[in-house]
Amino acid sequence: MDLCVCELLCIFGTGDFGRSLGQRLLQSGYRVVYGSRRPHSCGPLPQGAQVMSHTAAAAQSASLVFVCIHREHYDFLETLAPELKGKVLVDVSNNLKKNLYPEANAEYLQRLIPGAHVVKAFNTLSAWALQNGPSDASRQVYLCGNSAEAKEAVSEVATKLGLTVLDRGSLTAARELEDFPLQLFPEWRLPLRLAASLAAAFFFYLLIRDVVYAYAEEGKDISFRIMVSLANKVFPIVSLIMLALCYLPGVIAAFLQLYRGTKYKRFPDWLDRWMLCRKQLGLLALAFASLHVLYTLIIPIRYYVRFKIAESTISKIKENKTSVFDTTLAWRADSYYSMGILGYALYVLLGITSLPSVSNALSWREFSFIQSKLGYLTLFFCTLHTYLYGGSRFLSPSTYKWYTPPGYILSLVVPSVVLVLKLLIILPCVDRTLTRIRRGWERTDPEDDTKKSLLT
Repeated sequence: MDLCVCELLCIFGTGDFGRSLGQRLLQSGYRVVYGSRRPHSCGPLPQGAQVMSHTAAAAQSASLVFVCIHREHYDFLETLAPELKGKVLVDVSNNLKKNLYPEANAEYLQRLIPGAHVVKAFNTLSAWALQNGPSDASRQVYLCGNSAEAKEAVSEVATKLGLTVLDRGSLTAARELEDFPLQLFPEWRLPLRLAASLAAAFFFYLLIRDVVYAYAEEGKDISFRIMVSLANKVFPIVSLIMLALCYLPGVIAAFLQLYRGTKYKRFPDWLDRWMLCRKQLGLLALAFASLHVLYTLIIPIRYYVRFKIAESTISKIKENKTSVFDTTLAWRADSYYSMGILGYALYVLLGITSLPSVSNALSWREFSFIQSKLGYLTLFFCTLHTYLYGGSRFLSPSTYKWYTPPGYILSLVVPSVVLVLKLLIILPCVDRTLTRIRRGWERTDPEDDTKKSLLT
């Protein structure tokens, strides 16, 4: 079933995907013939391609046929079973939702035409990806099938299109491949839900503490502060908590290994899932930190801020007063801004090195140093930035409106716990034991030693 460059390939279907696939095949040197229900009114096709009706002529014209039609239109293929016998049928179809049919589309096609060699492939690519080429879209093509020769023929075509082939085994994997395009950010679901929950919870919490409290207790309407001031409090809080949640599972895993005395026992499922989504947690934390930076930059041009500055200046001029420069306050403000800038710079570095194109250029030691060592340093800077923001207000009774702590105090709980636990782990006596465990050493159970001594 080896195909040469001048081999004629057949495409059943003249939809968007069929036209885009035909165009790429023509650009790669193949000859293409289309099979269509309406050969004279099927729309514009790539220049150089032929078009026929769904007849034996189209089916017999090529040894490899791309079936680019929906499953509900497969019935006509059954009438072409004699002409399709021994040919390679590439099923590129997908469904609208999971478990729509009792069997995969490719398995159904194989049952309709038992004499053909059905291969499931190209269904994870879009028409847009084929039109723009592999440099602008995914390069991976998943395929599965029962015939090794048929899969080799399809792999050859995909390779000549500049795509990378990943063989997923027999045709029983077709349902898994058909479910791939139906997944909507599967690795991001938990981080996105967590981020949305934290943002909503702190938004309503701060809304009550700031806006509702001011209206109920002081008779002031400061609802205009919801758009910028309130949002600019929520963003850094969520960012700091999610950054801490990136490193908390690693700390928990370390203590579990110390407790068990071995690295060969599986972590709980919830901890495994948590550790697998750390990258997404970190990128979302960076997004919230970036929003915080942007909102902070517009503070000087806000009407409310300009009004308050002008009012204060005019009031002091009228009263002929001057303010005394507070060196302590200046030190705290500069330290606060400095920690924020350093923390954000490291934040961006962590985000850049998480990109596949960058991480692939780093050795494991370099990647681990940036994501772990500099990651904890980032968490330290951002936590210190928040502590400096609070300053002396931590002990001020006026800070606790309706006896509730400010949002920034609540945001410090998780990162402070993570940093303290990490400090315990890096103590020489603890770090030495943990390093031995991770290098394969196991702590012997005293009960096992007793049993062994009795047996001997």
